Amino acid sequence: MHIDFDPNSPILENIEFDDFLKVDIRIGEIIDVQDFPEARKPSYKLIIDFGSGVGIKKSSAQISHHYSKQTLMGKKVLAVVNFPPRQIGKFMSEVLVMGVSDKNNNIVLFNLDKDVPNGARLH
Repeated sequence: MHIDFDPNSPILENIEFDDFLKVDIRIGEIIDVQDFPEARKPSYKLIIDFGSGVGIKKSSAQISHHYSKQTLMGKKVLAVVNFPPRQIGKFMSEVLVMGVSDKNNNIVLFNLDKDVPNGARLH
């Protein structure tokens, strides 16, 4: 899954704190990366381990500009795990991997400065 945002756009509408609490953002570890040549934009198919609470989930991610398959293996990523699955071509994406756009709108993933267990929730 990928959602385009303009980095120069104003802040979106205000939400209530309870709305934020409904978004389940977890840390997962990438355990497999596959090319996704059928995608409209260059993408990978990711298999991510979120630990025993969430399990192993799949995601399509447009992150091939900055990351090779080899550099992604074992990398920890943040993802929204409670969106409904989304069909992308013949692939069912189950989670939304999170990142920020660089100046050319290519996705940059977050880096952790400490190790946390798979499945840890963002607060």
